[in-house]
Amino acid sequence: MSAPHIQQRPQFTHPEAFLGVPQVMANILARRSVSSIADLELKLKRLLQPTLKGLDEAVALIDHAIDQHEKIVIVGDYDADGATSTALMILALRALGADVDYVVPDRFKYGYGLTAKISDLVQSLYQPQLLITVDNGISSHEGVQQAQHYGMKVVITDHHLTTKAAPTAEAVVNPNQLGCPFESKALAGVGVAFYVLAYLMSYRKKQNKSVVAMTQYLDLVALGTYADVAALDHNNRILIQAGVSLIQKRQCRPGILALMDVAGREPASMQASDLGFILGPRLNAAGRMDSMQVGIECLLAEENQVAYSYAMQLQAFNVARRRVETEIKEDALNYLNQIEIDQANLPAALVLYEPHWHQGVIGIVAGRLKEQFHRPSIVFAPDEDGIHIKGSARSVEGIHVRDLIENVAEQYPHLVRFFGGHAAAAGLSLVKENFAEFKRVFEEKVAALDPTLLQAVIWTDGALPASDIHLNTVNMIADYGPWGQRFPRPVFDDVFLIAQVRWLKDIHLKLTLQLPTGQTVDAIAFNAKDRFEFAEQKPKVHLVYELDKNEFNGRIAIQLKVIYLKSV
Repeated sequence: MSAPHIQQRPQFTHPEAFLGVPQVMANILARRSVSSIADLELKLKRLLQPTLKGLDEAVALIDHAIDQHEKIVIVGDYDADGATSTALMILALRALGADVDYVVPDRFKYGYGLTAKISDLVQSLYQPQLLITVDNGISSHEGVQQAQHYGMKVVITDHHLTTKAAPTAEAVVNPNQLGCPFESKALAGVGVAFYVLAYLMSYRKKQNKSVVAMTQYLDLVALGTYADVAALDHNNRILIQAGVSLIQKRQCRPGILALMDVAGREPASMQASDLGFILGPRLNAAGRMDSMQVGIECLLAEENQVAYSYAMQLQAFNVARRRVETEIKEDALNYLNQIEIDQANLPAALVLYEPHWHQGVIGIVAGRLKEQFHRPSIVFAPDEDGIHIKGSARSVEGIHVRDLIENVAEQYPHLVRFFGGHAAAAGLSLVKENFAEFKRVFEEKVAALDPTLLQAVIWTDGALPASDIHLNTVNMIADYGPWGQRFPRPVFDDVFLIAQVRWLKDIHLKLTLQLPTGQTVDAIAFNAKDRFEFAEQKPKVHLVYELDKNEFNGRIAIQLKVIYLKSV
């Protein structure tokens, strides 16, 4: 991969639209999906109205099942979004007196979603009258038919993309299904589940039936939404802000507090990014390394001691996940070296498979390869049946990986067995013998696209005036969060004069920079030896950075966290 292009984000709004907002922040907001000062208000009353297609049918079925004491089973997914969605449904429905249990497919045995085999399993375990999917189901035609064969009614709640007609379930709620008028298409699975349950409470309240306050569960909604890397449009930012506030006040699930504890984090200093980088990986580790049941039970736990026990199991899974992930990534890089593929000699896509790789971490490895090489990457591991292989895909900005896989599946029906996902991430299954042909076809599809899509770009908010490089700006940025996918944390770039160079542990680069004001500021570039080419003899450096705090021995100082650097 050649050096990335550094470009300033375009302004979508005039900074003058944000009256009363400090100039530096107005300039930042003008480069994001914020059109007016009203879009900065993150109160729950600003949530979009429940206009999701299928809500009325779904809520009527759930309400009837509760009143008639029918057995309800939730079929979830094995990632953080699926776990939080499942826990949310179980907690809210049990609070209403529902007879409800859950099943989460074992990724190694059953794969993703409501398959016919999962419907068989649900029937054998529970014989329910109502089956509700969360974070899956929009492509589960066979699974729905099998459930209905057993006499179950099926409610699908999902958020995944589809270009096909929905299954013939009794109710389907998905903002991305054909014909859904709901304005936001960015809801995560847990966000869809939240809307269904909130509408259920409204429905029951009108009939003078028992209800529970759904706001108490917004910690789960925030965790699932952020961990699933959902776009942070205004609606999702409201949900996340409310959930983070609950965690900061320790008014959240005991399991979330336990996960914070084992990670060594204080709830009071919780930031939205901790949902994705601290809590999410530990929760996801259950589904990657063992069973997501451990993660769900952690979220369902009512007693602190029970929650902590589950959190410790999740911590152990996460340690194991990191080890296996490192091993597979090293294998992948060694393979690329053996076939003489390096940064200067890259194919249009990276498609890799080894028979000893672990299904649970291939998605993370694909993401790491995508980040390092700026190529759509698919990493495969063997299925338990010995016949098929399962792949996890991650893509770069501008290349819709799910649609590409669908295009392959339509033109070469024998190649792709199952697939699903989003623009940036997807999953699929192949017959092992078809791997080489799929690899060739997929690489050809990507190679036929606009080549500029394969050029890495770092988008920045431009230069930050030296007078704004201080702790007040760091605090102000935090106040205008949450930041995340499609609402990125501010990133700046500028050329600085170097006053001092220090190497920490021979790998991390610490620079002291001279500002035009005469002040100095420290910058830290982690793993710089492996990531950047730095010429110590040159007096200046071009940095792309985030403003950060360095807390040491009770002292808090401003620090630039380096994303990219180049000696000049």
